[in-house]
Amino acid sequence: QVQLVESGGGVVQAGGSLRLSCAASGSIFSINAMGWYRQAPGKQRELVATITSGDRTNVADSVKGRFTISRDNANAKNTVYLQMNSLKAEDTAVYYCNLKILTINYWGQGTQVTVSS
Repeated sequence: QVQLVESGGGVVQAGGSLRLSCAASGSIFSINAMGWYRQAPGKQRELVATITSGDRTNVADSVKGRFTISRDNANAKNTVYLQMNSLKAEDTAVYYCNLKILTINYWGQGTQVTVSS
């Protein structure tokens, strides 16, 4: 089994910053990618940013230049971070950690990010 534990969500004023963390544990091998998705009320879940095992990143245009994704694989920590700067009201959503092993996707429980204007 694979477990994903997210942390770092909260309430912040527009223009502020937050850092999300997601630690993966369990039967982890051959990780293809880790990343973050978000879902706002009434909207579909959308990609925010992903990072592959080779540290190749893919960042949504809506957050490019403001959000940075990174990984910590030292000592098998398998942790992914999302540094979010210059937050906007439209960034308000539940953010979900994603881990992809081969063709299987695993999801965290989600963490709420609320940006007040």
